Amino acid sequence: MPNTSATLLLIDDDEVVRASLAAYLEDSGFNVLQANNGLQGLAVFESRQPDLIICDLRMPQMGGLELIRKVNEQSQETPVIVLSGAGVMSDAVEALRLGAADYLIKPLEDLAVLEHSVARALERARLVRENMRYREKLETANRELEASLHLLQEDQNAGRQVQMNMLPVNPWVADGYRFEHQIIPSLYLSGDFVDCFKVDEHRLAFYLADVSGHGASSAFVTVLLKFMTTRLMFESRRNGILPDFKPSQVLSHINRGLLNCKLGKHVTMVGGVIDQQAGTLTYSIGGHLPLPVLYTEGQARYLNGRGLPVGLFDEASYTDLVIEIPERFSLTMFSDGILDLLPGDTLKDKEAALPEIVSAAGGSLDGLRRKFGLATLGEMPDDIALMVLSRNLE
Repeated sequence: MPNTSATLLLIDDDEVVRASLAAYLEDSGFNVLQANNGLQGLAVFESRQPDLIICDLRMPQMGGLELIRKVNEQSQETPVIVLSGAGVMSDAVEALRLGAADYLIKPLEDLAVLEHSVARALERARLVRENMRYREKLETANRELEASLHLLQEDQNAGRQVQMNMLPVNPWVADGYRFEHQIIPSLYLSGDFVDCFKVDEHRLAFYLADVSGHGASSAFVTVLLKFMTTRLMFESRRNGILPDFKPSQVLSHINRGLLNCKLGKHVTMVGGVIDQQAGTLTYSIGGHLPLPVLYTEGQARYLNGRGLPVGLFDEASYTDLVIEIPERFSLTMFSDGILDLLPGDTLKDKEAALPEIVSAAGGSLDGLRRKFGLATLGEMPDDIALMVLSRNLE
């Protein structure tokens, strides 16, 4: 339950926007303090010590990024949500690097998104405070050793919490379609990521991504993936080009974004868009193996498709493929970590076995969990991700 007795500090030089957001948050039960620039906001923060800060990036006297730095110098436990109309990727990366709890692009079409972000950030702050109190008790026995150990654990917990909060609801059911997923990291943080969302009233989009490498650096790229897809949706709506929203365009957009960031990371991924009016699934492959497995009428087969990895080549282009959606089906997507669980000595043997296992599992995620023994897996050399899209499967 959100802490609706919490005090929020809202900093924005646009009086109309600030008043509108403050009214909505106050109606939701929060106590709202206001400031019209970063310098005034810092003074209010120092005197009133709010539970959470919501701030714009572009403000006179002191910008949002400098404000985050000043707040962190005094209280790293106070979460900051950035609400910006600029939508510049470098700003988002820097804000997240400085410790921002979330980055939202305005204007917000649904203010419930902001309320949900506030509730999540307050809950994370509460967990961090509890962890800090627990750590302080242990430090009395061995201060230096325990301090180092739990600072690392705190960082990992915070990173994992961010990743978990970015994942879609599991299962997510929309218009008769069911999306389920499971991610098993080889380390504490995962470089595998899945997402699904509505494009408009009759289209649903989804993707599964596998970032090169492991651990925190790869997990950070999953944050960028979420940001880039969200930004593309925003720009598409703003420019009125949603009718052309295609998986190949999404992969090309992410390819350019990763190359521009120069992070030395690339991604293999598969993305799709369901058009309920046309009864079709349009999908695109970005260097991803194994290919998605379609299960229908008791049989399973791979979908066709190929393409270059995302974030490696400037000249990479991606192709859209279209299939008609069966009345009863499931579509299962895997990251390549699943290959470590498949029988066979060669890649060809392993790939041949996968559709058979999907068929024996009845095309369901629960069936695959049992077939692969996912509940009892030990340490794995690679992250494993599964996403199952189904309709009328049961």
